[in-house]
Amino acid sequence: MAGSLLAFVAGEASGDLLAAPVVAALKARLPHARFAGIAGERMLAAGCEPWYHVRELSVRGYVEVIRELPRLLRLRSDLRARLLRERPVVFVGVDAPDFNLRLEMQLRVAGIPTVQYVSPSIWAWRPGRIEKIRRAADRVLLVFPFEEKIYRDAGIAANYVGHPLAASIPMQPDPNAARARLGLAGGPCIAVLPGSRRAEVAHIGPTFVAAMALMAAREPRLSFVLPAADPPLRAHIEALLAAHPGARSRTHLIDGDSHTCLEAADAVLVASGTATLEAALYKKPMVISYKMPLLSAWIMRSLGILPYVGLPNILAGEFLVPELLQDAATPEALARAMFEQLNDGQRRTVLAARFAQMHESLRRDTPALAAEAIMATMQR
Repeated sequence: MAGSLLAFVAGEASGDLLAAPVVAALKARLPHARFAGIAGERMLAAGCEPWYHVRELSVRGYVEVIRELPRLLRLRSDLRARLLRERPVVFVGVDAPDFNLRLEMQLRVAGIPTVQYVSPSIWAWRPGRIEKIRRAADRVLLVFPFEEKIYRDAGIAANYVGHPLAASIPMQPDPNAARARLGLAGGPCIAVLPGSRRAEVAHIGPTFVAAMALMAAREPRLSFVLPAADPPLRAHIEALLAAHPGARSRTHLIDGDSHTCLEAADAVLVASGTATLEAALYKKPMVISYKMPLLSAWIMRSLGILPYVGLPNILAGEFLVPELLQDAATPEALARAMFEQLNDGQRRTVLAARFAQMHESLRRDTPALAAEAIMATMQR
């Protein structure tokens, strides 16, 4: 395998987080191989050559994708041509199914083995997509255990490899140590995570900050920790906070380090996405919320087959924690729901136990399992 190329495409920051330890595990097994594709900073650090940076694909929502579609199609065409020219021994698409599955189909027809790492959410919406997956992927790497039966019943090769977050987050969080690292005083603390993209924060951020102001006015000992993913996003959040001095004076705005913020908090106000799973793994009560452009929301609602959107609720198969979406996500409703999460001690105990069970079910040696499955696929 000396000099062989293994190609990876991550579609956003969460894909970069998923792919980096797998690249590192493969590099340890194949020290003379090359790794290249669409990569983020973590993948770069693991030794992946960036043909494009992951931020090139970081677009969310149907309307937003339509606006960026010509650029994305050009990028995929250029990438496909390069992959067909360089002939990797395996192609690994990391999440981003709308971009990766079509590319995988074209590469597979050309004789290049393909792996899809993270199944599209066929259990939540667009169940017909499993036939597209059948044509696209020689193997699918699954991060949730309940997906195994879906793929087994469909006759598609798949491996449950666990979720890497479950191995990186401690089973027993230490809130006091996390608070000390952040320099937080006593009193109840809420972590606020409005998303990692400017578009996400633009839609839900004003509502979150207004809810923070209401909560600060009601509870004088309450403080907030709010991680900003990058400097431009921090500036945007600072502008939102400036409109609510009561919230701003109680908020510790942190550069990145969302895990320490989650570990330190008593409860979490979080935008729907991977961060909801992170909050569950830290065993925190939470309120999940989301807002997006009306057309995107209507399309997603019309395609949905589950009554919930938050990963903790999907994994539990029930509403463990409240979800307030679109018009239901008012500052008043969010503040009221957050205080319920903070003050119901019995409910907090039940949630901690359920989230611990969830954590155990997701904890595996994911990099090793994924690397072994990828090597088996490329040697077929």
